[in-house]
Amino acid sequence: MSVSETVNLNRLAEEVREQVISWRRHLHQNPELSFHEEKTAQFIYDTLQSFGNLEISHPTKTSVMARLIGPEPGKTLAIRADMDALPIQEENTFEFASQNPGVMHACGHDGHTAMLLGTAKILSGMKEYIKGEVRFLFQHAEELFPGGAEEMVEAGVMDGVDLVIGAHLWSPLEKGKVGVVYGPMMASPDTFWITVNGKGGHAALPHQTVDSIAIAAQVVTNLQHIVARNTDPLDNLVISVTQFIAGTTHNVIPGSVKLWGTVRSFDAKLRESIPVKMERIVKGITEAHEADYEFKYEFGYRPVINDNEVTAVIEETVREVFDEKTLDLMRPNMGGEDFSAFMEKAPGCYFYVGAGNEELGITYPHHHERFTVDEDALEIGVKTFLHATFKFLA
Repeated sequence: MSVSETVNLNRLAEEVREQVISWRRHLHQNPELSFHEEKTAQFIYDTLQSFGNLEISHPTKTSVMARLIGPEPGKTLAIRADMDALPIQEENTFEFASQNPGVMHACGHDGHTAMLLGTAKILSGMKEYIKGEVRFLFQHAEELFPGGAEEMVEAGVMDGVDLVIGAHLWSPLEKGKVGVVYGPMMASPDTFWITVNGKGGHAALPHQTVDSIAIAAQVVTNLQHIVARNTDPLDNLVISVTQFIAGTTHNVIPGSVKLWGTVRSFDAKLRESIPVKMERIVKGITEAHEADYEFKYEFGYRPVINDNEVTAVIEETVREVFDEKTLDLMRPNMGGEDFSAFMEKAPGCYFYVGAGNEELGITYPHHHERFTVDEDALEIGVKTFLHATFKFLA
């Protein structure tokens, strides 16, 4: 007889629902930036300590790990939640809006942490049913490269782990849905900086200058040829220039232009080729117009690529616990996530929990100053974690 046939996991999740919401609101009201989550980590540590049956530690200064070790040997499952906030001034007016000026939980990490706390609370009271180990990873600094996941891995949190799962509350997906993606799910978020150095002068006498703006504009448009004409159309690639900084007034051609942007991809070989192709374009255009350039490229997080077998268990869990309408087999997107660091050590699955609600006006995108989530989604996340845990450990 399975655990789910012996214990009503759904009822247990429903019983902690209000506490999970309360935790989420406390965290939302007290956000902290990446690598500065001291009070958040202490709150999580103290809350976990109140549950009992857990071995709790700080793998890094602002992260927390709790281990629930069952009486019988078995697999080790890690479940991860990120807990850092963003440098955004919140514009929501509800009573638990951020009390930290210029800092906001605008991506759902407060909900991720609350869902994992709820899961830990329930499972810590079910130690006799655990065959193996459940490791709860509360990760700092997902939002800021080089990220907290890599630090936690280096600290040994994945040692002996057989598989890892995590969930992201997702406002573009309506509440009541769970989104599952097989294979590539989120892209590698790389960053580039380009400076075009020309020769400044009077805007009425352009022939006496080397126009950095005109040259940089050609760089921007020609970079898109890498996507449109130098890459297999069946490969996924995004090159976006997101900042174009130049000039001080209307009648002066500036001496230099600074460009900043991001590259997103899934394929390792394609990813390695992009900076070479980009610099070749920048070099060619600037040399053709007697300008100089500076080029810097930084590889970010690895892409999140879900393991098919682990993902199949999540899909099966959603079908069994909820229904066919809940499951949404989604396409990958070009966002980035350092959950990939954990997946370098063990096969895993990162899935979405729908958190949008058009009727309630919960439609703002992630990283928006009015972002929020439908709190009914938290219970769905907890239920999914609980049922999946026993499926994996079985």
